[in-house]
Amino acid sequence: MKRRNFVRLTSAAGITLAAFPLFKCNSETSNREPQDEDSFQLSEMTVAQMQDGMKKGTLTSRSITKSYLDQIALLDRNGPKINAVIEVNPDAIAIADAMDAERKKGNVRGPMHGIPVLIKDNIDTKDKMQTTAGSIALAGNIASLDAFVVQKMREAGAVILGKTNMSEWANFRSTRSTSGWSSRGGQTKNPYILDRSPCGSSSGSGAAVAANLCAVAVGTETNGSIACPAAMNGVVGIKPTVGLVSQTGIIPISATQDTAGPLGRTVADAAMLLGAMVGANPSEPADTRVDYAHFKDFSSSLDANGLKGKRIGIEKGFLKQHEDVDALLKKALDQMKQKGAVIVEVDYMKAQSTDGAESILLQYEFKDGLNKYLYKSNAKIKSLEALIAFNKANAEKAMPYFQQELLEISQTRGDLESKQYQDARQKILNVRVELNRLFESEKLDALCGPATGPAWCNDLVNGDFWTGYGGYGPAAISGFPSVTVPMGAVDELPIGISFLGRAYGEADLIRMAYAYEQASKNRIAPKFLKTLGG
Repeated sequence: MKRRNFVRLTSAAGITLAAFPLFKCNSETSNREPQDEDSFQLSEMTVAQMQDGMKKGTLTSRSITKSYLDQIALLDRNGPKINAVIEVNPDAIAIADAMDAERKKGNVRGPMHGIPVLIKDNIDTKDKMQTTAGSIALAGNIASLDAFVVQKMREAGAVILGKTNMSEWANFRSTRSTSGWSSRGGQTKNPYILDRSPCGSSSGSGAAVAANLCAVAVGTETNGSIACPAAMNGVVGIKPTVGLVSQTGIIPISATQDTAGPLGRTVADAAMLLGAMVGANPSEPADTRVDYAHFKDFSSSLDANGLKGKRIGIEKGFLKQHEDVDALLKKALDQMKQKGAVIVEVDYMKAQSTDGAESILLQYEFKDGLNKYLYKSNAKIKSLEALIAFNKANAEKAMPYFQQELLEISQTRGDLESKQYQDARQKILNVRVELNRLFESEKLDALCGPATGPAWCNDLVNGDFWTGYGGYGPAAISGFPSVTVPMGAVDELPIGISFLGRAYGEADLIRMAYAYEQASKNRIAPKFLKTLGG
């Protein structure tokens, strides 16, 4: 979950970047950390290139997995210490060997066969790794079952490489939290400029992909937790329609808004991982709107002419907030027009104004969902009430920088039969109606806008500084899909652009995002700068 003040959820829209210069976060000189990422064999290598290498015999799943494990040790532990990976899988090499053995016998399961994947630390894995949501309160929680999405990835032949650090409790703990910090994993750093925010809550997943600690990773989003880390770490993030990817086995915030999704350095890589994540979960209610076979192969969506004839709605309120972001957006719009898109100015961000209903809904659903998860888990903590008590008893380690206001207010909420909850949920459902009406009235294929402004400085005293962007917001609240792609950079800080679509419109969104990516080619590798300026 993107860290916001949930008491005043919509207030961030009034803040502009222009009043906040891109100053240095500390007095260190701006020089590159000594490390060897330039000579790393797999640097910027795509999933397709890895598959080609394994097919030709120049690479194996074992060699790829071993290289990434070595790179994690070099960059994440002994070099810049990005703190993106909270735990590595001791069985990763064995899994890779098994995938190599299958390949030798002529059995290749699909495009993810033998590809290492890092997954967020709120997703259950039935192995030797813990699932803690970054909290020391859940230390030792080793799941009895894989999350359904992990089961699907294993079936697709993916190698579960490790768990990524995250904003503790998916940034649903305090109104003054710092994205990327957890009591178990410490502070995740942005690999572009190390004292800047990696955003959250899928901080480690975004930073790890950017820093070439893996080709692809899995994050989760309730409101911005895939889109924002993708944008600030210069990678691609796909937030699927809520319900397309199973929620089973993922530590929850909201059944209405939660979803897991892929991050990669290219749209193609993220799309391939998405295909491996989806499938009908027999333990969940069937959704007749979903034809899962339609979501298994997005290769036909990787069309460089995918913007031709598309009508893209641009939020007019995004202009004149920050001159450098304005310039990037205008360039992006020109590139889309050159590829045949029609740009229409609209006012879509107002759809996310719910008069506090989102905050109320999340608090009710968090309490309900977390209590159910903890009760069935192998964690020693069995309820939200017990979690709050643990944090108070261990405040020096659990809450050294910020408190747990969101946990405490959620504990005061009633059950899901409450009228307050039902009223809030109806307001959230109305966001879907509003967006569908806009799509219909303007005959739009997508909505589009900057995902974020430039990354702010990590600040454990004051917490995050949220900007007036967040073009992904209405998709998050409505449960609709979004795809975030690099749009360029401001003073070495990546900026992303988000494409929003209708429910289950992933294929069309991927088509448009891929076409923009191919026209713009904005992805650049990080330099691991200590700070800005110098």
